[in-house]
Amino acid sequence: MDWKGFERPGDPGTGGTRSVKVMIAGGFGTGKTTMVGSVSDIRPLTTEETLTRASAGVDPLVGVADKAETTVSLDFGKISLNESLVLYLFGTPGQERFWFLWNGLFKGALGAVVLVDTRRLSSSFRAIEEMERQDVPFVVALNMFPDSREHPVEEIRDALDVAPHIPVVAFDARDRASSRDVLVALVEHLRDRPPVALEPR
Repeated sequence: MDWKGFERPGDPGTGGTRSVKVMIAGGFGTGKTTMVGSVSDIRPLTTEETLTRASAGVDPLVGVADKAETTVSLDFGKISLNESLVLYLFGTPGQERFWFLWNGLFKGALGAVVLVDTRRLSSSFRAIEEMERQDVPFVVALNMFPDSREHPVEEIRDALDVAPHIPVVAFDARDRASSRDVLVALVEHLRDRPPVALEPR
């Protein structure tokens, strides 16, 4: 793969390694922790806690009734796409009560993957809006759950009101190769942007 857009003094173009911070965002129960865990080269750091009865009225489980744990801070993983480009993955919490943590996670991020559960599109509306508000380049990743119905990508794009230039890809968060392909799609999206867009926030 051609990483030309990421070359700069002291980085891959001169034999160094470029490290990039990437956010893995999305609504509650869209598969962020699963994706980080499946694709990370290292044992991922997670902050999963058990859902209790006390959270029943706070964290709606519509569509994710079998969910037993939830991220309360962040997930962290790392993947080397090749010898010159390393991605540090920061998974965001999905519940509204933890959204205040997102502002800190945006710092230094070069781009993001927004996970979407096609059974519950509205659960990721806020994540997409936040990427646009913060002007963070992102791709939309449709996590295909076992009971997900297949929809044309352009139909999903219209439903999410995502701009034509933003990649929308289907994948399986449980599968390492599939998750890696999403990250490659993000890198290619970033590479096509102006050089100034490749500077950390």
